[in-house]
Order: sequence, then structure tokens, then C-alpha cells
Amino acid sequence: MKRMLTSRTRGTGVAASLVLILAACGSSSNNASPTTEAAPGTTAGAQTTAAGTTAAAAGTTTPATTPGSTKPIKIGALTSLTGYFAPWGVQLRDGMKLGVDEINAAGGVNGRKLDLEVSDDQSNADQGVTEIRRLIEGGAVAIGGTISSDVGLATARLTEQMKTPLFLVKAGSPKILTQDSRYTFRTCLPAAPMVAGPIAQYVKTKGITKVGAIIADYAWGQAIKAALEKEIGGLPGVQIHTEVAPVPEKDFTTYLRNLQSFGAQLIVATGHPPGSGAITVQSKDLGLDVPVTGAYSVWPTVMGGAANAAIGRYADFDCADYTSTAYQDLAKKFLAASDNPFMDDDAVAGYGIVTMVAKAVEAVGDDPAKIAEWLHGQTFDLPGYSFKMGWTAWGELATAQPLFSIASAGPAPAGVNEAGTWYPQKLLLSEPLTPYSP
Repeated sequence: MKRMLTSRTRGTGVAASLVLILAACGSSSNNASPTTEAAPGTTAGAQTTAAGTTAAAAGTTTPATTPGSTKPIKIGALTSLTGYFAPWGVQLRDGMKLGVDEINAAGGVNGRKLDLEVSDDQSNADQGVTEIRRLIEGGAVAIGGTISSDVGLATARLTEQMKTPLFLVKAGSPKILTQDSRYTFRTCLPAAPMVAGPIAQYVKTKGITKVGAIIADYAWGQAIKAALEKEIGGLPGVQIHTEVAPVPEKDFTTYLRNLQSFGAQLIVATGHPPGSGAITVQSKDLGLDVPVTGAYSVWPTVMGGAANAAIGRYADFDCADYTSTAYQDLAKKFLAASDNPFMDDDAVAGYGIVTMVAKAVEAVGDDPAKIAEWLHGQTFDLPGYSFKMGWTAWGELATAQPLFSIASAGPAPAGVNEAGTWYPQKLLLSEPLTPYSP
């Protein structure tokens, strides 16, 4: 029996019906220990954190928390533990738990333990608003874990008003951030207009002239549709045909036949997160044996459903670099501490969120507004990431470089994949993406 990570959890059950869903829902080698860099114009006082790394405190060289305080520091995890995006949320939750447990085992932050409170947004915007308000009013200094774009759109407005940091993981709608956003931070999936760029890079590299896409009819899907039509539709000699399906759709036969008639040489499933695995299987069954790009989906969920149909065909983008030593070292700890068979990039992001919040609290104390201000002046080299973490003034990823990988038969590196022998094989590291300006 694996050691179970500890936290206070609200609504953590995953609906049994999700077992039937084939797919969920979005280099430079990283150092094993994350570091931060002081923003220009600040005084960088190096402070050793509980995790054994250093943090540059903006304008201070002493801990900013109240001397002698032993009150736990509450961090909220608001994510999807039920509903369409549960596979992403479970990974995120367990990554945050690993980060909290490691820091607490090392003595906490300035002698104070971290208290992770987990809430389920149920992949529903209204529920997300209810839960995030409860977390903030309950004293959370920061909240991480947003997967659904609909939830992100609803909750970001509230956290901006209540001046509490919110970390988006896979909520990529470009409408979430505004030029005035100061408390909302992307951590893994860039805004949809940025996601289309690497796909266009792949299309050009492979000489593809006809691109088919299936998108889900909600905020993320529609944003991807617009981005694809702009990026790929603007490539000389390249045509794109898009099909729109409901979010809960499982039978994509009709949509795929339309793409087959079009003559698609690539199927982009990036805009339909829950359908990635089903689209991969059903396209091959129809004889449409072409590459399929996923939606920053959870690898074991897709591979468990698509199996051999995915090998050599299914490719996806991630903010994690599965080829790096830093990722593999972290993944071994994650698998030993949780019931997950694989550490997806959502878990890598969750671990990173806790790391960054802990550094901020150590530097400036537990005031949420000060935490957000401090974070904006930092750059983090987080373990397992394919790029350094930093933001624009409005919270968009400043230096995003997603890694594009294809499903290979493996074998996987020892100790990092309990879900099978398959493993993501690196195709390309995207060029640095220009931050989207809302």
C-alpha cells in the first residue's frame, strides 16, 4: 500500500462513470531544485527555504511573517475532482499534496506548517465560485488548480476583486485574463492563441496541407477554433476544416467521416479535451490513420482507452519535460506517495504552485496581495518543467515553451510509469511563445 498524502479534502470522489471515458480534459533541462531570481531593482536577499532551495526576497532579507507565529498557512486547491475534467484535477491535487508534505516534513515555512484544503469545483462554474469564495473567506493565502476554462472565467473575476492569487493550470481561454489582471497566473497551459502556434509549427515541419479539427462547444473549444483558423488558416497552401461537438460527446463517427471526406492529414483534438482518446481510436477504426494532437490531456487516461491505436499516432503538448532527469526524479517520488500510475504535467504544475507560494510566504509573509506582487517580480526554475516560470504584468506565461511528444511503445525509463511500457517520445520543443496580450 502506498503512503497516502495528507490534506483536508472536500468533495474528492471521482464519479465511477469516468472509467468509461476514453480521454480526459493542457527543451532546456531543468535543475532538480527550483530557484528564483530577483526582479530588476529589488534587493535580493537569499533565503534558504524548507525545501532546501533559495528565494530572492523583494526588498527584504528577513522573514516577513510574524515572529513566533505557529498558525498554519492555508493554501487552497480548487480543481475538478468530479465531472469531465476529473483526471486532470486528481493529478493536480496529488501534486500539490506532494509539495505540501515535503515542505512540512522539512519544518514548514519560517517554522509554520502548510495546510492544504482541497475543494471540488465539479467542472462547473457556479460551483467553482461557491468553493473559491469559501476558501478565500476561510483564510487561504493562494489558490491553485483551475482546469476548466468555464470555471476559470468565473473564478478569476472573483479572485481579482478579493486580491487573492489564483493559479490556472489548464484553463486556457484568452478571456480569463485582462490587461488589469494582477492576481491570476497561468502555470501550464498558455492562452489558446498561443497553443495554436506550436501546432502550426508542426504542420509546417511535416508539410501537411489539410488539417481537420474537432472542438468542444464551450469556452476553450471556441477559443481554439478561432486560434487555429487564424494560425493554420493563414499558412500558405494549408486548408483547415473544423467540426464542433458537444462537450460530453463520445461517438465522433459523424464528425470524423466529414474530416475523412475533407482529406485531413492531421486531426487536431486539442479543442475537445474529453474526446482526445475516443477520437484517436475511432479515427483509426474508420481507416483515418493520421496523427491526432491532444489537448494537454492526461497520458495514462488516453493511453488506457486508446491503447495500440495511440502508438505512433497520438501526440500532445505538455508543460513537463518527461525526458529530463529533474522530471524523472520527481515522478519517482510522486508514484511512491500516491495511487497515480504516472505523473502528468498537471501534477508537476501542482507541485510547482506549492513551491512558489511557499517561497513567497517566506519572503513577504502571508498577505495574499503581497504574495501576488512578489510573484510578479520572480522567475522560477521548477523541477520537471520544459520552461522557466515567469509572467507578464497581467499573468500570462512570459516564456512558455510547450514540449510536443508522441506516444511510443517504450520502454519507459525505470520507475516512472506504472501504467504500462509506453512513454511520451519527444518530437519538438516549441519556439518561445509570444505572450498573448488580451
